[in-house]
Amino acid sequence: MRFLFSTRLINNNSLGLLRSPRTALPICSLWVPIKSPVFRSATSPMAAAGFSSAMAITPNAEEALARKLWIKFNRESLFSIYSPFSVCLAAGSLKIDTFRQYIAQDVHFLKAFAHAYELAEECADDDDDKLAISDLRKSVMEELKMHDSFVQDWDLDINKKVSINSATLKYTEFLLATASGKVEGCKAPGMLDTPFEKTKVAAYTLGAVTPCMRLYAFLGKEFGALLDPSDVNQPYKKWVDNYSSDAFQASAKQTEDLLEKLSVSMTGEELDIIEKLYQQAMILEVEFFHAQPLAQPTIVPLFKNQSKDDLVIFSDFDLTCTVVDSSAILAEIAIVTAPKDELSRSGLQIHRMLSSDLRNTWNLLSKQYTEHYEECIENILNKEKADKFDYEGLCKALEQLSDFEKQANNRVIESGVLKGLNLEDIKRAGERLILQDGCINVFQKILETENLNAKVHVLSYCWCGDLIRAAFCAGGVDAVEVHANEFTFEESISTGEIERKVESPINKAQQFKSILQNGKDINEKKSPLTVYIGDSVGDLLCLLEADIGIVVGSSSSLRRVGTHFGVSFVPLFSGIVQKQKQQTEEESSSTWKGLSGTLYTVSSWAEIHSFALGW
Repeated sequence: MRFLFSTRLINNNSLGLLRSPRTALPICSLWVPIKSPVFRSATSPMAAAGFSSAMAITPNAEEALARKLWIKFNRESLFSIYSPFSVCLAAGSLKIDTFRQYIAQDVHFLKAFAHAYELAEECADDDDDKLAISDLRKSVMEELKMHDSFVQDWDLDINKKVSINSATLKYTEFLLATASGKVEGCKAPGMLDTPFEKTKVAAYTLGAVTPCMRLYAFLGKEFGALLDPSDVNQPYKKWVDNYSSDAFQASAKQTEDLLEKLSVSMTGEELDIIEKLYQQAMILEVEFFHAQPLAQPTIVPLFKNQSKDDLVIFSDFDLTCTVVDSSAILAEIAIVTAPKDELSRSGLQIHRMLSSDLRNTWNLLSKQYTEHYEECIENILNKEKADKFDYEGLCKALEQLSDFEKQANNRVIESGVLKGLNLEDIKRAGERLILQDGCINVFQKILETENLNAKVHVLSYCWCGDLIRAAFCAGGVDAVEVHANEFTFEESISTGEIERKVESPINKAQQFKSILQNGKDINEKKSPLTVYIGDSVGDLLCLLEADIGIVVGSSSSLRRVGTHFGVSFVPLFSGIVQKQKQQTEEESSSTWKGLSGTLYTVSSWAEIHSFALGW
């Protein structure tokens, strides 16, 4: 069991009520140990994954409106940047005819954009606001001039008849309707009696255009960061330079600042309207990018070329799928349900520790684990650093961690802290377990996608597989196969013993290989494409064995140990763009191979969804 703790208060809403057959037991706010094996730093997940600070800050109550909305709907920005069109554009491999089609669509959109600004300017009451909107409109006209320059540079016939696709029409109609005051909760255009009511329409219009400006600023920055100065063959450098430029970034910020100013006196209900407009605009942007027709092989979405029975997904559970570690959940159940005095302990089916003694014992186990884990990691890092990827050396080093984990589990079992837990309480806790945003959705879509008969396996150090199964069943993905340790029970009451199946990095790697070998024995087909998703040192071997190893979060110990043995950590989007540059007419899956020594970092499950499944 990965069992490193830091003392932390668990919110009493994390589990809800645990109802045993005898009583309803409310979970109190308790100071209980939560393992923190990754030594999590203050680095945000977005920054750790490689995305710029434009996506890397958690919103707070004092954050500007536009900033809050950008962060809230960052999922849509990921769907846009991982679209086949965006990836090919960033790689410089986008076919010129596709780019011409895009420019034609974008010209139509920018003209509507400029007209929306014109209507917003008419509604603004303040002269400074009118001037600011006028300046923003001028910047759109400059964008149109840039599009004209593409015509000259590449001999494009922009006047060649190109039908405007439905995604572009849908977006422009939404934009112009908003700028005309046709917004839910707003008076009809001819019924706007006061300057204040007209100003609201200007604010709503800014709510609809701001996400577009911020999204293009984000794309420009991310694409610009990947430009190789020595690459003279990147045909879309001018496009990237424009949207990554200080001028465009300033224009995006100016749009956000104006939205903030126009909305400052709005009611909560009116701000909700702006949020809906912002979200709708982000969705329409995603649809716009995904509507661009491509006639070339692409790396994304990963699973589009996978045929039946050739995909196996593996995932860790604790802190990869969950927000709180399962050991903390089990500890809380144990402490809350333990007898408070000798009188309440009498007559129990299994002799249990008193609640106060259990808490003290648990904290002692926590302290021991923390100290010994850190010593173990430092001992591993004291070995000579590899000058290239050294898988064998890593395996040997992790044997120390495996021995340590087994000893830690021995102490937990011998202490008796896991005695007397009711199976129904554990299952109910699992059903209420908070999972990482988007995790369940990824598994659901993988398992439900037609012609993708994928298998999903969870490999976990968790002491109780029933907790994991309950969590996934509650989310509607009971087809997930769980490989974890198991409590032993007597009439649904835990004995304190653990049936040990997965308690070390070596065990995980053995399970990983065994599952794949069993699949081969049954199907006798080619090796499947394998993906492993994890967050800690305990996942390192499986991450490396998989064709695609995806690291969630910002574990410093994982990176330190991996780097020590020559493992490279590459932001997933950067890796995707590089592979797109190398893409040929062959199957895209053939570009992914295990034991390459490269792992890919992501900000969230939404990024995994965008990469693997697309929009």
